[in-house]
Amino acid sequence: MNFEAVIGLEIHVEMKTKSKMFSSSANNFDSNVNENISPLDFAFPGTLPVVNKEAVRKAIRVCNALHMDIDQEVWFERKNYFYSDLPKGYQITQQFRPIGSNGYLVIDLENGEQKRINIERLHMEEDTCKQLHFRDYTLLDYNRAGVPLVEIVSRPEIKNGTEAMKYVEEIKNIVTYADVSDGKMEEGSLRCDVNISIMPCGSTKFGTKVEIKNLNSTSNIQKAIDFEIQRQTKLILKGLPVEQETRRYDDVKKETVLMRKKTDAIDYKYFTDPNIAPIYLSDDFVKDAIDTCPELLRAKKTRFEEQYGLNSYDIDLLLTNKLVANFYEEVAQNCKHFKLVANWINVDIMSHLNSTKKGIEDFEITTKDLAILINAAGENKISSKQAKEIFVKGIKGENIEKLVKDSGSSLISNEDELLSMIKSLIDANPQGVEDYRNGKDRVVGFIVGQLMKKTQGKANPGVASKLIIQDLKSRL
Repeated sequence: MNFEAVIGLEIHVEMKTKSKMFSSSANNFDSNVNENISPLDFAFPGTLPVVNKEAVRKAIRVCNALHMDIDQEVWFERKNYFYSDLPKGYQITQQFRPIGSNGYLVIDLENGEQKRINIERLHMEEDTCKQLHFRDYTLLDYNRAGVPLVEIVSRPEIKNGTEAMKYVEEIKNIVTYADVSDGKMEEGSLRCDVNISIMPCGSTKFGTKVEIKNLNSTSNIQKAIDFEIQRQTKLILKGLPVEQETRRYDDVKKETVLMRKKTDAIDYKYFTDPNIAPIYLSDDFVKDAIDTCPELLRAKKTRFEEQYGLNSYDIDLLLTNKLVANFYEEVAQNCKHFKLVANWINVDIMSHLNSTKKGIEDFEITTKDLAILINAAGENKISSKQAKEIFVKGIKGENIEKLVKDSGSSLISNEDELLSMIKSLIDANPQGVEDYRNGKDRVVGFIVGQLMKKTQGKANPGVASKLIIQDLKSRL
């Protein structure tokens, strides 16, 4: 018997705002534990929550990016339950009237096709506190309590781990490029819960749903789903029931493990928060939130292709990280060799950053100095070997502009001197002349390489290439 999976995702995105959702406490991940708290975060008697305007603005941007209907009347409810991560005894959320509904997202599949995944809702709420579990006790850090969240709930239309991973990556791209969140799953800024069941192919009746919580990377999302599909399939084929339960993914065992059984549905007892009056969002407010949204990844990808003439491979590498994409554009403002800029960033700079475990924001060479270096290399004022040497020295703090000037002056550009060496190299390579006669011009690059070895990288590559072509043509 063949089975198909029914998968829905709930993605929680912490929004990047200066303060929390309903208080003026700072929203800062790097603060000391229990530093960013106030009486409002604990709902002390006499305190009244105030809705974070910027959080609403950011939620609208995500709704628009997901093609959602936006509810311009904002209501908040209290979700009542008692647990150690809820200092108030309830969570302020949007249960009955989410700000966004009936949206969709398009993902690119590996076979070149696309798939539309419909999204049920997007609602705003506040985060709970962070729990630090030890063997005999649990500590609570209330810095996270009250941080603005949006929860994005897909419809159960995802079929496998790969589709789920791509869906989460698209959501992450939207919230990071829209400047809504930093999207750092390792810090909990973007968290994903998976609801998954399987049913016989062609059936319309869903199987028993299992929830997988606390997935902290897109690769683990894929691995957890693929394992869970296999686990449930094996149970059914053995005649055993799939039980409704909550599981987590064990990255060491590479499998999902039981957290708790779900014997009864929890009744959270929702009711409208009496301390937050309904808020009407004007047309101008909604339009301004959308119009001021930074450029999203898909639009940026199209523009990079049209404006800079880059191929899809280079663009995908640059846009993997928003800060890297911004870095590229800053260099490109002062450099016309767009492809060369992409090569330096994607290869040399990323190799350096990976080896030193730094981010592009910590790269030692400024975008202006990097443009000077690449312009010089692109215009053959320095050789590629010299450019690599200057790059290394620039990382160590030496002056790029001076290094470029000094290296350029040491370049061999005298045509008579170069031509003498070129003739001897071509004489030693008669097959290259024959190849050139047959339309194979790779011999030019070969001779340039040999000349660079002979001159220890000091031959002017532009002048050398011109002279090599002239000499080859004279031999035809």
